[in-house]
Amino acid sequence: MAKEFPLTPRPVKPVKTKNRVIKTSIPVPQSLPILKRLRKYEPLSMSGQPPIVWDRAVGEHVYDAWGNKWLDWSSCVLVANAGHGRKEIVDAVVNQARKPLLATYCFPTETRSLLVEKLVKMAPKGLDKCFLITTGAETTECALKLARTHGIKVGGTKKIGIVSFTKAFHGRTMGAQMMGGTPALKNWIINVDPDMVQVPFPDGYWQEDTSFEFFLNAVAKAGKTPETIAGVITETYQGGGADFAPAEFMQKLRAWCTANEIVMICDEVQAGFGRTGKLFGFEHYGIVPDIFCCGKGVSGSLPLSAVLGKPEIMDLYGPNEMTSTHTGSPVCAAAALANLNIITKERLWKNAEKVGRVLFDGLEGIAQKYSDVVGCVHGKGLVAGVQIVKSSNRKEKDGDLAWEAVRLCIDKGLLMFAPVGGSTIKIAPPLTTTKEQVLEGITVLDEAMAEAIALK
Repeated sequence: MAKEFPLTPRPVKPVKTKNRVIKTSIPVPQSLPILKRLRKYEPLSMSGQPPIVWDRAVGEHVYDAWGNKWLDWSSCVLVANAGHGRKEIVDAVVNQARKPLLATYCFPTETRSLLVEKLVKMAPKGLDKCFLITTGAETTECALKLARTHGIKVGGTKKIGIVSFTKAFHGRTMGAQMMGGTPALKNWIINVDPDMVQVPFPDGYWQEDTSFEFFLNAVAKAGKTPETIAGVITETYQGGGADFAPAEFMQKLRAWCTANEIVMICDEVQAGFGRTGKLFGFEHYGIVPDIFCCGKGVSGSLPLSAVLGKPEIMDLYGPNEMTSTHTGSPVCAAAALANLNIITKERLWKNAEKVGRVLFDGLEGIAQKYSDVVGCVHGKGLVAGVQIVKSSNRKEKDGDLAWEAVRLCIDKGLLMFAPVGGSTIKIAPPLTTTKEQVLEGITVLDEAMAEAIALK
């Protein structure tokens, strides 16, 4: 269960290294008016992150206004792939704002044209159309709409089923949450679409049978046949645990979708733009989806997302039938172009792959040292999930211990967001992170784990 972080300042041991400086209580006493104002005027749901009031962020570091400095292992939830505050991105935003041209609706701009061209050229051949929108949830909703429209076109109104996976997260809008794999998040919907079904995700830990035959049996058990399925959507890796499927499974899924005229959708919102050690996460599987959704790391800063796919699917709707108020916002598009130029010029996925090996070596060491409470370590590149479990039952999550470990990391100057999926310590540094910074972060996490266990 998610927790509300308390606002009572607690004394912490001072820290001073090249990457971390902690010199005040946490939360900082002077920050309390800001934090209390947020608690007063925002919904309770906004109180689930560590009470650190960001003042600025540069490179791999986050600063507050009172002299504290954190080594960042959050990347703003996998947004700041190219590092925080890159001059190229800042300059692009400032220059666009000063033009001045801040918003255009769907009226054409050169910046938008350059961005869709850039994204299509980065994508695999055949995914030749790109629709710009604003959030990750919008992309999965769009993919849902396109898949069902395509299904009706090729198979009639019976071919509208959507297959997704348990524990999946595709956003917080209605269609996205119905495709999601956490039943508790759908309680408010009541009338959940019976043509949207979930089957177990073959992560190898929670779901040990990773065979494609198990998937086919689960689909049949859910009452679906290929003739009634319009699309299959999966996160390239499941964000809740940084869980990947076996490559063989995904290749068989690709072939099955092709054979049955089912749209295969990869939700790359977290995985895209170098995060996993590949430019796009689905490259690890040796497949090309029919549609993929991206966001977060695409702009490195401002709200922007995109759906890319085959023209015969992307062009199913005519002029003005698929639009968005802020599609290709010139300021966001300028930021995205600058960000993507950095990622491609510096080949940041290569650094993610190289430094990621150091990260996972360190995390495996932690997993072995605390094997009673670490169920598994999943991920690739510079995204990892450390699953914290009960020592009495390695298939029972221990959210309290995970939460305490994250809190102690914050106190020590290592910034992470709250545990995800109940008990996963999620690690996602900027892709510019160095080997030395990763090793320092591993040391901090090791200390935090030891202290959290001792406090139980």
